[in-house]
Amino acid sequence: MTDWAGHARREQERYRDGEGRLPDAADHGARQRQLTRMGNAAAGAGIAQLMRGDTDSAREWFARAVERYRESWDDAPQGSWGRPIGMLKARVLGGDWEGAATDARWTLEQGAASSDSPIGRYAACLACLVLGDDEEARVLADGLRTHDEFPSSVGDALAMIAAEDPVGYIEAVEEVLESFETRSDYLEDLPVADTVMVLQALAARRNMAAELRSPLLPEPLR
Repeated sequence: MTDWAGHARREQERYRDGEGRLPDAADHGARQRQLTRMGNAAAGAGIAQLMRGDTDSAREWFARAVERYRESWDDAPQGSWGRPIGMLKARVLGGDWEGAATDARWTLEQGAASSDSPIGRYAACLACLVLGDDEEARVLADGLRTHDEFPSSVGDALAMIAAEDPVGYIEAVEEVLESFETRSDYLEDLPVADTVMVLQALAARRNMAAELRSPLLPEPLR
């Protein structure tokens, strides 16, 4: 049995440790890195709270994650697309679709769709799906699913959501879930299929979420 309350406390402690270190950041580079670590910790706390069923606390921590990721962006190295992805995931997992739409538009304004990086185009694809621009999302997803440096099953799932193909989506998302269940390393050491959770939320908006059961998913999504 996973101690999600313990995981939540650990992530919250990491966040507060970062708060304490932030005023001592030597330069803009050190500050943006510390802000990103704080964003990761806040997102981890949100996920842990979601897994233990405390959705109100989860939403608060996801909101903090978005704030820290966004705050870190201006001084981040070019192409730091993990931060907009983190923002969008946090909004979606927190059920804040209005905030997600705002951040999706901002992500696209940063040029994610024209990025040379598959991670940038992944951010753009998520943004388009949040905004309901499934036509553009499908174009982006089709490029991702055949890219050597991007997980094909995630690209497939994104493409199936954009195409509103529930049969294809079920097959793809089950493969994504299996990839999480067979790994040993997780972001922030949290045994959670967070990508599956985001895919399921986007699919649910189109009435095509799959029925999945896994200890890596919160109770409402099992």
